[in-house]
Amino acid sequence: MADMDWSTREGLEAIREHLAGKIDGYAHPEVFAVGITPASSSAEIEFPHINVGSGGLPAVILATILGHTSGSQTYDMSPRELESAIEALAPAQTCSDVEHPNLAAWRELHAEIADNPARSLVAVFIADLDDPVGSDADATVRGLLSGHEPVT
Repeated sequence: MADMDWSTREGLEAIREHLAGKIDGYAHPEVFAVGITPASSSAEIEFPHINVGSGGLPAVILATILGHTSGSQTYDMSPRELESAIEALAPAQTCSDVEHPNLAAWRELHAEIADNPARSLVAVFIADLDDPVGSDADATVRGLLSGHEPVT
């Protein structure tokens, strides 16, 4: 992928299509996010950035690393998997036409997990907001989207 154009919107879209084409049955989620368990006794998972209908390249990078193809699913994520996602997405920052909120959020999470290894990471893919809630992390994401407590 090093020979692909990471510096333009069109190039990033071509990379997204290339990666998505390598995942048999891949379907872009309506919502996805990476979160971290709290450093306190609270059960609430923190999600520094939630993607709704956007973030095509970051979603397919996460899907590639975690083995996600389609549907609504929650994955436990290791610090190494997050590091791999950051490394895979980092070349996209050469495109200054778009912001890179996932990269910023993932780097923040990586620093948090390094400072407190007792915390854990989770990735949530929601194919359709009409799908049933599949996990506490999924419920938290939906609650944050609606501005309410987690949806169950």
